[in-house]
Amino acid sequence: MKHKKNEKGFVLVLSLVLLLVMSLMGGALIVISSGDHQSNNSSDEYQQTFYVAETALLEAEKYLINQMMGPWVSGVRDTDARSIPRNTIGPTNTPCYNSFRNIGKAGFQIAKHAININFGQLIAPIFADAETLDHLATDKQIENEQAHMGRFRYEFFVVNIGAAAFKGSGASLKKTTTDVQSSGTAYRVYGCGYMMPRGTSTTEGWTAIDTEDPDILIPLETVLVLSN
Repeated sequence: MKHKKNEKGFVLVLSLVLLLVMSLMGGALIVISSGDHQSNNSSDEYQQTFYVAETALLEAEKYLINQMMGPWVSGVRDTDARSIPRNTIGPTNTPCYNSFRNIGKAGFQIAKHAININFGQLIAPIFADAETLDHLATDKQIENEQAHMGRFRYEFFVVNIGAAAFKGSGASLKKTTTDVQSSGTAYRVYGCGYMMPRGTSTTEGWTAIDTEDPDILIPLETVLVLSN
């Protein structure tokens, strides 16, 4: 009888130990799964911010082309308003500008600085066009996605870095017989993508260095050479 009681006591202790081990394993799996989910969300946010930073570079290129070819007025380029953007203004003190440590700040001048442009407003026509939307998404999901896109901003500034040889190819007979035009202007383009904190105003800009910083900032830069 005493031997059987000891066996029953051992089984009870073993069951409690196994239950404890299984509970710890289950808790660990929940923590790991939660961490993976959070990591995936962060990765998606960084990826989206990178795309927004690329948008900044594209918008800067569009600005330069419109200046050098003439701005669009009622669907037609105003060639009389063509100009070569030059460094005549000082930059605005923004998180994007301060993120480029290779810029000498003293006496630094630029040709253009566009700040705090809301990416959500840029792509708003997509949400307005019912044909382009995912028909499996509910109205609430679409509304949440549009609000999320409103957290992303972009900014760019361009610097005229001088004359450069422009190389272009094409079938136009008005070009010279070679594919090289020596008259061109080079621009260094700096662009940033931001993901702002939740609840940030869609019209809030940066006027001082102590303004609220973005949650994510990704800076990019490139060099463009445009024909004169």
